[in-house]
Amino acid sequence: MLLIHDLGKTFFCPLKSNRLVDDSGGIRPYNNVSELKWSEHELEHGKLVKVKGFPGSFKLMLFRIMVSTNRTEYIVTNNLTQNSLADAQQASATRWKIEQLHREEKQLTGIEKCQARINRSQRNHICLAMLAWSVLTQAAHAAGKTIYQQKLSPLQRFVVNQWRNPATTFVL
Repeated sequence: MLLIHDLGKTFFCPLKSNRLVDDSGGIRPYNNVSELKWSEHELEHGKLVKVKGFPGSFKLMLFRIMVSTNRTEYIVTNNLTQNSLADAQQASATRWKIEQLHREEKQLTGIEKCQARINRSQRNHICLAMLAWSVLTQAAHAAGKTIYQQKLSPLQRFVVNQWRNPATTFVL
């Protein structure tokens, strides 16, 4: 985070609930993020905190985002003028979409399994994996399924068909 800040870039980064932060300006010891007390104003506009392990004067704006009734996300940004929970939620949603894209590409297309050594072959493999992900996503949306269900549906039909009419019979 410090490198990104030193480059003059703005970041929105999730914090784990057990990360130690100080919201008292050094008066009280560090607390877990999940143990902080939040006023109504701080819930809407964020809270200025210092994260343990960062340089002394480096402050971040912390937002508490209720994802569901039993899950809370904590997002920090180096943009201290950022005081809108809605903007932090939008940045968090964008970050989640990017993580979801990378996870789906790795799990469904085998994008990381290319053993080619030549740059052109690697580029071709990556482009074809991204194209396969795009086709899978479009087909899943059209069928009203998840991308995982869409990928497994041809295999599932084959397995069910083999259970009903096995192509190979085994004799014991």
